Amino acid sequence: MTLNPLQKRRIAAFRSNRRAFWSLWIFLTLFVLSLFAELIANDKPLVVSFRGEISFPVFAGTYEESDFGGDPGLNVDFKDQAIQCLIRTGGIEDCYYEPEEILAEAESGTVAGAPIEAGWIVWPPIPYSFDTVNDDVFRAPSPPDANHWLGTDDTTRDVLARVIYGVRTSLLFAIATVGISSVIGIAAGAIQGYFGGWTDLLFQRFIEIWGGTPFLYVIIIAAAIFTMNFWLLVGLMSLFSWTALVGVVRAEFLRARNFEYVRAARALGVSDRVIMFRHILPNAMVATVTLMPFLITSSISGLATLDYLGFGLPSNYPSLGELTLQAKENLHASWLGFTAFFTFAILLSLLVFVFEGVRDAFDPRKVLA
Repeated sequence: MTLNPLQKRRIAAFRSNRRAFWSLWIFLTLFVLSLFAELIANDKPLVVSFRGEISFPVFAGTYEESDFGGDPGLNVDFKDQAIQCLIRTGGIEDCYYEPEEILAEAESGTVAGAPIEAGWIVWPPIPYSFDTVNDDVFRAPSPPDANHWLGTDDTTRDVLARVIYGVRTSLLFAIATVGISSVIGIAAGAIQGYFGGWTDLLFQRFIEIWGGTPFLYVIIIAAAIFTMNFWLLVGLMSLFSWTALVGVVRAEFLRARNFEYVRAARALGVSDRVIMFRHILPNAMVATVTLMPFLITSSISGLATLDYLGFGLPSNYPSLGELTLQAKENLHASWLGFTAFFTFAILLSLLVFVFEGVRDAFDPRKVLA
């Protein structure tokens, strides 16, 4: 793909903004890592070798203990020391009775003088998923230690694992919400501004009525009627956030519809759709991009607020808002409050810095200067 001179100038302008440039790389790194959260934080091993056969439990469904020489009909808990003993010793039945002693003896490659077909397990860096309850923790919430780098919450779940999965959920939610809202808002603003007249007037009255609808009440009613899920919440948020873009897009189209190049295109018989989205919309993108960071950050904050109030995603979803609620309810557990604060502060700051650079790159007064 060949870039035109204007696109090259915009990229150069963005790269010259060091804060935005490095914020983008940091944000992309965090986002990509969160997309592979199952490989970073999981209570299932990445790779298991048993009797010479390699398996990947992190990608597979459930295993039975009989798959590793144990009792049939029981699902495998890879955290169970007896299961780890079965895997490492090739399926010795005594692992159910004396797993610690057998594992210690298996280090030499034999058990009771007989050679064993030793297996091995490769765990993720964080051997806990977002919903893993650690029964070995005697105090909940527990402070950070070697096993739980950011401590545990009040149900002994690993905080760092929940943050990693929660960041992914929040970012995907924000991207989906802003994507849908942008399509609706830009199309509505373009139609209003381009055609004007009664179309503009009727649209404006509708937006005024729609904008006065109490969003939180609608969410509460929907949560009482339906079982809330990710896409339902995305749809509800998009229904009330698209209006934020209408005003700026409408103003740009109202200003540009009487420009000479638009009149010339009409005289040449170019369709209204082509004029709107090929000729006028690119000039309206500066104002649109300026609002993007506010939409994304408000989507992340809105999801956290709904989860905090109990009207957001179901409890089986990893949630930064739920972590904030736990911090409020466990004031003595300072690590929960610090984790919630720094997670939001870092994430939202990176997004704002990135979009500040994008806004400046699209600003013709700075790009063409």
